[in-house]
Amino acid sequence: MKFHNPIIPGFYPDPSICRVGDDFYLATSSFEYFPGVPIFHSRDLVHWQQIGHCLTRKSQIPLEKAPNTGGIWAPTLRYHNGTFYMITRNATHRGAFYVHTQNPAGEWSEPIWLEETYGDPSLFFDDDGVVYHTGCDSISIVQSEIDINTGKSLTDTRHIWPGTGGKAPEGPHLYKIDGRYFLMIAEGGSGYGHMVTIARSDNPWGPFESCPNNPILTHRDYCSSPIKCTGHADLIQAQNGSWWMVFLGNRPGRGRCRCSQLGRETFLAPVSWTNEGWPVVGENGRVALEMKAECLPLNPWETEYTRDDFDGQDLRLCWNFLRNPYDEDWSLSERPGWLRLHGSAVCLDDLDSPAFVGRRQQHFDCEVSTLLDFTPQKDHEEAGLTVRMNEQNHYEIAVVRLEGERCVIVRRRIGGLSVVVAHDKIGPGKVKLKIKADRGMYYLSYTMEDREPKMLAQGGTRYLSSEIAGGYTGVYFALYATGNGKRSTTPAYFDWFDYMPLEDNQE
Repeated sequence: MKFHNPIIPGFYPDPSICRVGDDFYLATSSFEYFPGVPIFHSRDLVHWQQIGHCLTRKSQIPLEKAPNTGGIWAPTLRYHNGTFYMITRNATHRGAFYVHTQNPAGEWSEPIWLEETYGDPSLFFDDDGVVYHTGCDSISIVQSEIDINTGKSLTDTRHIWPGTGGKAPEGPHLYKIDGRYFLMIAEGGSGYGHMVTIARSDNPWGPFESCPNNPILTHRDYCSSPIKCTGHADLIQAQNGSWWMVFLGNRPGRGRCRCSQLGRETFLAPVSWTNEGWPVVGENGRVALEMKAECLPLNPWETEYTRDDFDGQDLRLCWNFLRNPYDEDWSLSERPGWLRLHGSAVCLDDLDSPAFVGRRQQHFDCEVSTLLDFTPQKDHEEAGLTVRMNEQNHYEIAVVRLEGERCVIVRRRIGGLSVVVAHDKIGPGKVKLKIKADRGMYYLSYTMEDREPKMLAQGGTRYLSSEIAGGYTGVYFALYATGNGKRSTTPAYFDWFDYMPLEDNQE
């Protein structure tokens, strides 16, 4: 049977997985976006549906002034004795913590902060009741025992394995398989040298024997593959006894535009075992967009709607805010059936939380559109549709007031340069804004009621990629409003939002 990668497309990196009976649950990093740590559910490892977030309250996830790629890094998701645990690190505020719940689709506990903050923290529950907190420092994998009720350390921190010599040993997970302890980590950094290595021991503290076939997963020397940067993995055994690995990777564009604006995505590969008891990932450490494996019985979910009419009491799970939102900046109830954004002094260039509601770009070829009702009263007032990588790299098409006249503009912000590259004067009435994407370009257009669409400007996708813009995130499409230094006197109302894939995501 065949399945297709990525299993969760778009900016969903650092996957961690657990199984409860016939159900699988998976968490990924969220960095500076809120709510934090999306949670997915599957019954076949191939088809996934988001069911919630681990961090839904500001008390759990302070993100004030979190820079791009700050905030929440590298969660680990585990299940033990009826309780789900998610451990992670807030790279901007306070350090490492974990939360817990009996219902992963519901609310999670307040954070339990760990005495010791390690990078990429992980939990392992041993058969004898001991709980291990494993993570990394700048040179090695480190570990201590903890009290799971309090987060307090019960032992000193010890270095347990430096890896195989690659830079940045990180992302550790400890497992017990057939009576032996396996320690799996990432090495080589999160770029094109990324890899997964593994070691084993008869003792959770080591000494650890390195797998002779390390790295067990890497595409660092697989130049022809459309998948790059494979690493940061987690292992899971299915209910039928088969073994699988989830991991991150990215898909640079084809041709001259070898950039990955979608960010690091979640992939899946089958795992077999040698006679000597070592794991083999995919085809000898290589994976593909289409893979053959003895899959579980497929259990796809219903296709998600392409249009959001904003007619619910809450935003759908695909939506995020940028950092901790200001509650007065948005509403679904002020004008039923519309999303209201009230622009604050914060703009898209600021290290703060603008009036911003966004979702990930998950397909290279797609288009997004919205219907906007907004009549700015001051020249600084603005509302529209943006495609964003970070504060320094974004494009937007927006309704503004210029010298007393209502206009549609396209602005490109690339690094330190922000330029309005096109504008049209428009009369009164609602405006449809659209951004169409392909692998090399974003096309920004608008339509007035009873008129033909007009493409106003375009911008290269490469300038919104991690290769150019930097960081560990991916592109978002977002609705936004701003007063550009002053609070707007006029709210912006968005009637609907369409996300339309124009490809099957398997290239």
